[in-house]
Amino acid sequence: MAADLDRAHHFYGELLGWGFRPTRQGHGRYTIAYTEGGVPTVGIGASSPSAGVSLPVTWTTYFAADSADEVASRIQERGGTVAVGPLEFGSGRVAWAADPDGANFGIWEGDLTSAWWGERRPGAPVWLELRTRDAFEAALFYGQVFGWDAQERERCDVRFEHDRVVLHIDGKAVAGLRGGAIEAAPDPNIRPRWRVYFCVKDVDEVAERAAELGGGVLSPPTDTPYGRIAGLRDPEGGIFSVAAVRKEAAEGTTSAGRG
Repeated sequence: MAADLDRAHHFYGELLGWGFRPTRQGHGRYTIAYTEGGVPTVGIGASSPSAGVSLPVTWTTYFAADSADEVASRIQERGGTVAVGPLEFGSGRVAWAADPDGANFGIWEGDLTSAWWGERRPGAPVWLELRTRDAFEAALFYGQVFGWDAQERERCDVRFEHDRVVLHIDGKAVAGLRGGAIEAAPDPNIRPRWRVYFCVKDVDEVAERAAELGGGVLSPPTDTPYGRIAGLRDPEGGIFSVAAVRKEAAEGTTSAGRG
């Protein structure tokens, strides 16, 4: 969600090379961003003030569900909160929720194109990570809500690696749940959240360019087991990260998030 959709288009278009097309999803102005070759990547909507209160500028991670109603029920049964929905949203149904520690996420019930998955291409989401209090408790919550354990191990596998719980789908590491960072954070305003990582060719160059475009660098470029990363913010305060995944990690570190 962006307060100024045109400003968001300019920033992300210049930074990540996205093109944009309007769509009829939801209410108000909403666009789908495309990477090179016309592959859909994320959705960006204009946040309209509700009852005099402006909605925050933020990226939201969405999880696919066969039934938004069933998933919403499991969220509430396991201590989470369903804030809005499930309700009709364009060609599908959507709900917005939070886990027991307050990390927000979305549920999407509807058509999915394979283009959201797989290829590690510049501008596409390549990794999702939850920063939370306890990664193992979070893994139990999300695993029960989305039935990770109920699926075949070849399809869905959860394991501990590189100081985090990692979700593998079809042999690819798509998301990490990392605990402890919240208590260690010096800023009391930092809270549990899902963060999306976009694939780029050169993290250092993109971080420098983000500042030139009116954004900022929250955490400087750093090497990790999954490649070089940096934490950034857009001109309106939306937080996201970029990653240049190592060639040898490419097959195991792709994801298809939506914003």
